[in-house]
Amino acid sequence: MKYFGTDGFRGRANEGLDVEHAFKIGRFVGWYYGTRQGKKARVVVGKDTRRSSYMFESALIAGLVASGADAYMLHVIPTPGVAYETVDGRFDCGIIISASHNPYTDNGIKLVNGEGFKMDEDVLEQIEDYIDGKLEVPLATADAIGCTVDYMQGRNRYIAHLIASANFSLQGVKVGLDCANGAASSVAKPVFDALGADVRVINNAPDGFNINVDCGSTHIDRLRRHVVEQGLDVGFAYDGDADRCIAVDERGNVVDGDLILYVCGVYLNKHGRLTAGTVVPTVMSNYGLFKAFDEASLSYETTAVGDKNVYACMRENGYSLGGEQSGHIIFGDIERTGDGIMTSLRVMEVIRAERETLSQLCAPVKLYPQELINVRVTDKDAAMSDPGVLDAVRQAEEFLAGQGRVLVRASGTEPLVRTLAEAPTDELCKQANAIVLKALDPFKA
Repeated sequence: MKYFGTDGFRGRANEGLDVEHAFKIGRFVGWYYGTRQGKKARVVVGKDTRRSSYMFESALIAGLVASGADAYMLHVIPTPGVAYETVDGRFDCGIIISASHNPYTDNGIKLVNGEGFKMDEDVLEQIEDYIDGKLEVPLATADAIGCTVDYMQGRNRYIAHLIASANFSLQGVKVGLDCANGAASSVAKPVFDALGADVRVINNAPDGFNINVDCGSTHIDRLRRHVVEQGLDVGFAYDGDADRCIAVDERGNVVDGDLILYVCGVYLNKHGRLTAGTVVPTVMSNYGLFKAFDEASLSYETTAVGDKNVYACMRENGYSLGGEQSGHIIFGDIERTGDGIMTSLRVMEVIRAERETLSQLCAPVKLYPQELINVRVTDKDAAMSDPGVLDAVRQAEEFLAGQGRVLVRASGTEPLVRTLAEAPTDELCKQANAIVLKALDPFKA
């Protein structure tokens, strides 16, 4: 793919991804779905809170209606909310404008098909051909021109869906929420309020520039302090588009995606709700998680990094729980993609049902120290295939002598190579990573 990576078309706003790209994506999608059906396409569009999202929304909408599609605007809503409403509202396609956990200067356009799954690659390839001028798409005229619909009822239905998924009360429970000044800002608190929780929210005043800035699931310290200072029972932090969730227990300890997989996996298995007794983590999950699964008699099947890979494995094998350390958790019996707010509700279900604190639920897992370093490079593909880098990874593994592991991979959305070392001590992690980092020096940007 030239433009679309693992998580849509990403880039710095009006640099890597510009307003004309957005217009052309709208033009193609509106024409493609209308032509296939012989009637007006119906496309639903949602966005996060970064400044450029409004610009891209206008361009996409213009392209859609110019090609004859009716465009339904959800406005600011979590990414999983668009996926949910695409299916619930029987739309032909859903479009999300977001760069997730990236800085406000970045943005992205992601498409889901009518089943709420990530768009088929053959369609994305055709969009890329159109962007590059290899295809022609006619303009709609007269009554064939599409219309726009202010579709706030779709966002309300998504909120109602989240509330309805919880068959428990949170009366008397003190919950902290960090909305990352992003898409969760207008959704998370109403959900927890409706369930009766005493909600204390931070970072829910988006201004277009403060999304993910020292807040949310990628900057967890503010929520940790908030939970301890306010004496809260639990805290949840989302990323910019709210498809990730990282929790904080009552002591202020971080409960990442690995620990959430353990807590929910053990609970679901206990109640006969974990298909084949199997959880689907990625290769980046902590070695301590795998040991804890073994001790709890749970099976696991690892995949490559990326929620797309996790869900593909779940879908192929019928598994009901999978996710990533970063907080992308998928509950396959009720959703097709990671949903941070849904994840926090499922964690609350376990806490309420088991009548234990989150720290007690996590206690059996002894996580290994990890050191993850992101190296900004000029060419991540060249770095990943370089013989010197590959040899350095082998040397680092030999250095750990079976006591840990080293994983090196390219980011799917940024010009980064990520090197992860995992070992019994922090010092061993640093020493193993240093071997790889030295080999990456010639590729640094």
